[in-house]
Amino acid sequence: MPAYWTDVLLLIGSTLAAVALAILAVALLHSLIQRLGRRARILADLARRAYRPAQFLAGLTAIQLSLLLGAPGGAWREPVLHGLGLAQIAAGAWLVIALVLVFEDTALARIRLDQADNRQARRMHTQITLLRRVAVAVIAVLTVGAMLMTFPGARAAGTSLLASAGVIGAISALAAQSLLGNVFAGIQIAFSDAIRIEDVVVVEKEWGRIEDITLTYVVVHLWDDRRLILPTSYFMKTPFENWTRRESQLLGTVELDLDWTVPVEALRAELRRALEASELWDGRVCVLQVTQTTNTLVRVRALVSAADAGSLWDLRCLVREDLVNWLREHHAEALPQLRVAQARTYGRVEPATATDDADARLFGDTPDGRRREHAFSGPAGNPVES
Repeated sequence: MPAYWTDVLLLIGSTLAAVALAILAVALLHSLIQRLGRRARILADLARRAYRPAQFLAGLTAIQLSLLLGAPGGAWREPVLHGLGLAQIAAGAWLVIALVLVFEDTALARIRLDQADNRQARRMHTQITLLRRVAVAVIAVLTVGAMLMTFPGARAAGTSLLASAGVIGAISALAAQSLLGNVFAGIQIAFSDAIRIEDVVVVEKEWGRIEDITLTYVVVHLWDDRRLILPTSYFMKTPFENWTRRESQLLGTVELDLDWTVPVEALRAELRRALEASELWDGRVCVLQVTQTTNTLVRVRALVSAADAGSLWDLRCLVREDLVNWLREHHAEALPQLRVAQARTYGRVEPATATDDADARLFGDTPDGRRREHAFSGPAGNPVES
């Protein structure tokens, strides 16, 4: 066998041995971290997320070292080493992103969203999630830049582009104005505390909760399990309702149009009885008022309170059903009615007396009426002059 092929076989064997040793070392370290992870959550997450990228990085490093130390010269050597360098940069970025995710999981694990007052927790959850996405985007951009800078032509182009960075930045900003606007809006949302994950909002006349916030769009989980996708810039320039901006407690109304004979005091007592019998009421507000009157009906408004939006919706429906049933069973006459009155006597109207005639005329036989008649009739109508 020629000496050249002998060297090639030795190189392949040594490379495979180096890769096997590197992967074995990573596996042993992974096993050790897994055991330690039984006591520390961060180590368990590290073992789960960083294992694969560490394997790839260790294997690529072993191959590169084997080629650098034992590979014979040739035209193929530099392109192969360059490709391995690019793969190492990508694997290193993968490992760094895995570490970022580990820190995110550790931070989010300390934040509990299942508490009654979780406003601060939701704010931190939103900020950590968006910061992780910003970090991943920055790492990806830097990785691509580092890979491009390994090409001599790209380095020369990059040096010349730095001189015209202002012009290129302006052109890029104009070309990607919408995208950049959404990205900056996403960063602003993270720190302005306008909306947070799990906030209950009303947008586009739809009621739902914030399910996810990214750098470019926001996902709103609507009450009927639909998803409304909105650009992040929408929440910076369009008015919307946030029902949990400061606290989750809310007030709600139940309005009924009833007859004028409705017993308001008894209805008010029934409202309190219904609320006290329900676990949905938080005990803060129980008010019943007549807020409007029309020709045939009066509008009665019940104001109730609950700990959150979901409980308030169910409580309003329960109160409405209870009041309707109570009125139908105990005061059916208070339900909306249509009255028709029939005249009992018909005949010719009696002529008015002198007193009635005076009260019916603005210009008449009274002294004030004669003065008014003279003022509006002018000199030609003055009986003295005529």
